[in-house]
Order: sequence, then C-alpha cells, then structure tokens
Amino acid sequence: MQEKLSFSSCVLVGSMLFGMFFGAGNLIFPVHMGQEAGSQFLPATIGFLVTGIGLPFLGIVAMGVSGSNGLFDLASRVHPSYAKFMTILLYLTIGPAFALPRTATVSYQIGLAPYIAEQQQTMALAGFTLIFFVIAILFALRPSKILIWIGKLLNPLFLLFLAMLIAIAFFQPMGSVSTAAVHGDYSSHAFFKGFTEGYNTMDVLASLAFGIIVIRTLRDLGIRTPAGIIRGSVKAGFVTILLMGVIYSCLAYIGTTSIGAFELSDNGGIALAQIASYYFGSFGALLLAVIVTLACLKTAIGLITACSETFEELFPATCSYRTYALIFTSISFLVGNIGLTEIITLAVPILMFLYPLAITLVFLAFLSAILEGRRCVYQMTTLFTLLAAIGDALNALPAGAKDLSFVQSLLHVYAQLPFFSIGMGWIVPAILGFIIGNCMFVLKNKNA
Repeated sequence: MQEKLSFSSCVLVGSMLFGMFFGAGNLIFPVHMGQEAGSQFLPATIGFLVTGIGLPFLGIVAMGVSGSNGLFDLASRVHPSYAKFMTILLYLTIGPAFALPRTATVSYQIGLAPYIAEQQQTMALAGFTLIFFVIAILFALRPSKILIWIGKLLNPLFLLFLAMLIAIAFFQPMGSVSTAAVHGDYSSHAFFKGFTEGYNTMDVLASLAFGIIVIRTLRDLGIRTPAGIIRGSVKAGFVTILLMGVIYSCLAYIGTTSIGAFELSDNGGIALAQIASYYFGSFGALLLAVIVTLACLKTAIGLITACSETFEELFPATCSYRTYALIFTSISFLVGNIGLTEIITLAVPILMFLYPLAITLVFLAFLSAILEGRRCVYQMTTLFTLLAAIGDALNALPAGAKDLSFVQSLLHVYAQLPFFSIGMGWIVPAILGFIIGNCMFVLKNKNA
C-alpha cells in the first residue's frame, strides 16, 4: 500500500487544487486591496494571505484529519439540521448567489466594459452574461473532455501572461508604495482589514467543499491510510498556497503602485483592465480579457455542476440534476446583471456571517481526535459563534439597511464585544463557547 505522495503526484494534485481555487475573485480582490491599502500594503497583504491561503490550506488538511466524508458529514457533528443549513448556505454562496454570477461580471468588467459607452453598459452586460451562461449551461449539461484540454492549455497561458504582467510591473512600477495614499480602515488596522478582505475570495468556504475531492484523488493515487492522506493533503496544499501566495502578493503590489497612474477604482476588475492596458496596450488588454473569460467560464461550469449535484443529493425527491443546473444558471444570470460592484457589496454581510462559522468548523475538525464524542463542544462553539457572527453581518450591511432603527439598536449591543469594530466580534464568543462546551462535557461525565 502506497503511503507517500511522489513529487510528480504532489505537483499534479496541487495544480488541480490551484485550478479549483483560483477563480475570478482571486484575481481582482488583491489588486483592489492593494489600491486601498496604499503604503500599508505589507500588513494588509499579510492579513489577506491568512484568510486567502492560510485558512483554506487548513480547511483542506482538516478534512483529511477529521476523516469526514465532506462538508455535510463534518457539520453533522454539530447537528444534522445545522449540517443541512450550513451546506445549503455555503453552496448557495459559492454558487448562484455570489461566486457564480461573479464569474460573468468579472469577465465583462475586464473584457468588454472598457470599450462600451456608459449609457450602453446595462444592455451590454445583459447580452454578455446571457451568452456566458448559455455556454456554461451547455457544457454543464453535457460534460466533455474538452474542458480538461481547455484547462491544460488555459492555466499555463494565464500564468504566463500574469507572470509577464508582474515582471514588467516590478521593473517599471507606475508609482511608489511608500507614497501611496491609504484609504479607509487600512490607516488604523491594516492587518485586520486585509484579513476580512480575504473573506471575499470565498476560499475557506471552497476548501470545505473541495476537501473531499482532494481526499478522493489521493485515494485514487493509492494512498489509503489516514496518516498518508494527511501528509498528502499537506504536501499538495503547500504547492497550492505557495503559488497563490506569490500571485496574491504580486497583485497587491501592482494594485498599490497603480495609484501612481490611476484613481482608486470601484472594484479590482476595473483596476486590472486599466493596468493591463497601461502596460500592454489594447492587444494586451484583449488577450487578458480572453484568458480571464475562459478561466471564469471553466470555473462557472464547475460551480454549476458542483451545486447541482449537491442539491440533488440533499433533496433527491425534488428536482433532477438538469433542473437544478437550469435553476442555478438562471438565478446567476439575474444576479450577474446587477453589476460587479453591487455583487461585492451585497456579498459582504453574508460572508461576515458565514466565514466565522466556517473557520470554527475547520479548527474543530483539527481537534476532532481530541473532541471525539464531545458533541456539546461542537454545539456550544458553533452557537456562540453564530450569535456573534449575526452582529458582524449586520455591521457590514449597506448604509440604507444598516441605518434602520432596530439594526442600530442591535449594533449598540454587539458593539460591547471585543474586536467588533474591526469585523471580528466572533472571536471571543467562539473561544468562550469552546470552553463552556468542554466544561459541560466534563460535568456530564463526572455526574454519569
């Protein structure tokens, strides 16, 4: 029985994992963060890397450590009803509610928007997203090996172009990091702002969905023992986070220096299109647009497939895979037409609620060997985290909703939590819930 992952297999699994993780958000958010962070680029980037690559890596490894058969199985350690709630919310978030529509809007923002007059943007976006999702659903309904070949050609081509962009940006920077203006919360707590900005990549959520795929791949490669799966997950994950960490850091640097030539953009898609045009002219911008669109299309096909399969498994007596695929694609088309900046704005409250639950689930999975049979620890940690995460979500609502009187009343209460002002009010309650859960377990056994 093979227990060690060869170097070539490690690179293969790591590349597969990179391909699953690196989508539209991974490309645009570090650029925009760099623009906003300005001279605070370094601490902001470190914070971004913690949630952008560190926690997703832990999520992949946690799946192997816990021995679970996927997100639903892992979340069932809290309660079966919670597992269904968590699975539905997570897949809707990385699917038709936010991540899936974003694949189309990022493609449009980078590829077509710069060449369309302002008054025609709405119709152009509608036409582009319609074509994009029609192509995506056709492939999702008729899986084909052509997707594998597109992936084999696309990833190297994309990375080559990105490497060229990064290289020229380092040798011919548009501005200086030290003199770049700092915007918003980056001036007072850049690390923590970068940390919460990393939520936008949705990669911790994705790691809980992708972890089982990595485990199955390792088993197909002949690795069967729990220790071998853990080591294989760590090795493959390291390849992924190394590559993503370098790319994120470079994109953030490029975003910061771009302030020397451009105004602060509304989103990273606009900024990236401007940067590509600055260095490579119209041809370079067009090439980037084609590559990003194809990459996003491949991601969209994968998301439609994953979400539809998951919902068919959760609700086998309702709709078929084909029906779910059509429903999710239609919803994604409608959501996509509100625009990239608006999608990002609407996603933030949901992510502020969902991310703490995902993070605590990952850490509980790591402690699964110690916590075996201690359901009360899972439950109390999750309950306290959930209650606090509601406050973080309310605090991230758009201005109109946040200003409602009952929301303000609740926020006044939540403001008493440590770290609430920086979007991390869930940390102390999560720790408190973990301690209370363990105390309950000890007392229960003592009285038994």
